[in-house]
Amino acid sequence: MGSTSNFLRKYPYIFLAALLSTGFAEIAMAQSESLSGPIYERERQRAEEAEAQALAEAEAAKALEDAEAEEEVRVPEVIIMPGGLAPEDLSVVDAAISSVVRQADDQDSREADRIRRRGRDAVLSSLATRGYFDPVVTLEVGEDFEGETWDISIEPGELTRVQSVNNEFVGTIANSPSYEQRLEKIRQDWGLPKDEVFINRTWSNSKNSLLEAVAADDFYLARMTQSQALIDPDESTADLHTLIDSGPAVRLGHTEVHGLRRVPLSLIRRYVRYEPGEAFSQQKLDEWQQTLQSTNFFRGAFVIVKKPDDPTIYEEDEATLPVLVRVTEGAARVVSGAVGFDDVNTFRVEGLYRQNVVWNQPISLEVGASLGLKEQRGYLDIYRAPNYDGTVDSFGLVARHSDYSDEEVSRFALGWRRTNEFKLDPHSRVEYESRLSSAIAYDEVRRKGQPKFELPNAVMTYDLLRRDVDNKFDPRSGNLIAVGLGVGADLERGDPFARTSVRAQQWWPVGRRDNITVRAEVGYVHAKTSTRIPDDFGYRTGGAGSIRGYRYFGIGEDIHKSVVGTRALAVASVEYTHYFNDTFGIAYFVDAGDAAPKFKDMKMHVGYGVGARIKTPAGPLFLDVAYGQRDRKLRWHFSLGMAF
Repeated sequence: MGSTSNFLRKYPYIFLAALLSTGFAEIAMAQSESLSGPIYERERQRAEEAEAQALAEAEAAKALEDAEAEEEVRVPEVIIMPGGLAPEDLSVVDAAISSVVRQADDQDSREADRIRRRGRDAVLSSLATRGYFDPVVTLEVGEDFEGETWDISIEPGELTRVQSVNNEFVGTIANSPSYEQRLEKIRQDWGLPKDEVFINRTWSNSKNSLLEAVAADDFYLARMTQSQALIDPDESTADLHTLIDSGPAVRLGHTEVHGLRRVPLSLIRRYVRYEPGEAFSQQKLDEWQQTLQSTNFFRGAFVIVKKPDDPTIYEEDEATLPVLVRVTEGAARVVSGAVGFDDVNTFRVEGLYRQNVVWNQPISLEVGASLGLKEQRGYLDIYRAPNYDGTVDSFGLVARHSDYSDEEVSRFALGWRRTNEFKLDPHSRVEYESRLSSAIAYDEVRRKGQPKFELPNAVMTYDLLRRDVDNKFDPRSGNLIAVGLGVGADLERGDPFARTSVRAQQWWPVGRRDNITVRAEVGYVHAKTSTRIPDDFGYRTGGAGSIRGYRYFGIGEDIHKSVVGTRALAVASVEYTHYFNDTFGIAYFVDAGDAAPKFKDMKMHVGYGVGARIKTPAGPLFLDVAYGQRDRKLRWHFSLGMAF
């Protein structure tokens, strides 16, 4: 009876739920009696209501039983007296004892002594992994007003240090004089030398690194046949011994390929390049595998050396083994699309069709279209498989129509492009992207107040981007720098032109979620005053991503009633973003800049405002409202999109 009253005081909501369920059942019965209908229908309703009432009472009884069991078995409170342990050692001990304590509520109370012994053993085992092999651990059981307590006192003793190291090798690596220097280097790089503290994780990592150093080149079949750490707790010393059998020196034989259905074998030959008899190198196999996986033709790729089943191969000095390539082909065709809303095109829709193997050749064909209020575009691109150096070549046709700031341009173009994404240091987060492209285009230009004219042109551009950010799609810290160069000519008049540009952006984190970003861009087109410049080669600015508070491409050179691309550009911006949680935030920004025939002719256009930020897996969505100081107008800038 006492436990029942305690339960009612601690869990009144369960008792209330039972009463409410009974009350609702009675009300439902009364209502059903007042309904006109057959007698058997009312009887069926009564049976269902009785069943519901019984179920509610059973749930309440089970809750009472669980609560009483919870009062009987409680997780003990643990207090550790570390006795001078370092913080990293103490964290290991804490994790070990916590894993035992969490199981206490799953055990019968009669097994309490066994659980306490397991807790003490867990402390001893965790201390051993940190180099303490002769500690004194005392676990005293107490009780306070909340239940059982464990007071654990630790006297760690002396740290165990490495007294001797014996790394032995057998096989071809030990028998051939040509590997003596390599063996010496491997021994020097041993990760747990004499007089170092013996820590179990370091011991394990050192053995793995030792074996990898042997197997990385020549000795694919290398294996560790023995490893031993002799611990003397009284002297606090450790004597280490390893034995590695390198096996024979491995040479690469023929190539075996599995998994090809549509993709031609020539694509494998394109990347997996070696001469039969060449020495095994794990780095080369990793590079071949990574290159295969980076293409659109495969979902997965594995490149390994095929191991023989005969154990007598370890008695040989040299062995030639085949290279095994296993691939899983990617989708033959991909169809995708997207719809979006923004302040420039209002509504836009995009579609893309991609085929990965065309005419039984390792090339990808992409056909796509984009339709918006201000710009429409259709294109056909052919992508070759990535080159051996990682660059990707593509050729394409494009038809585009745009109408910005009363300049209407229709373009037909044929082009080539080579892209490359790379790192100078594989272990650095700094990434580089380069793009070299050339195109021949025919433009038809209409401007208000001017007759239509044709502008056939040829251009070549090179862009290099350096990115050093913590998150490629939603950075909080880091920077990016982009440099662009370009040359071209008006094919009708023969007038040449050239362009240089620099763009930079820096992010600084503030507090837990906020950040400040500053961006700037400067560019200039070198050409005679009378030279006609293609609309995408000259500079116009304004709108989202440049100077907010002004219409998109609304800042440039005014010719009659149109705003066209001009020679000089200078834009800068600073923005502070505060996030209320991990998804929603607000931004405050100031943008300034101008596009004019010369830098000295510039008159700064300043815009400032606030905006909403919503983080999504594809990057942040934004909705900005900005005031353009020169135009004295308030404008909205937004971008929302969804892929399917």
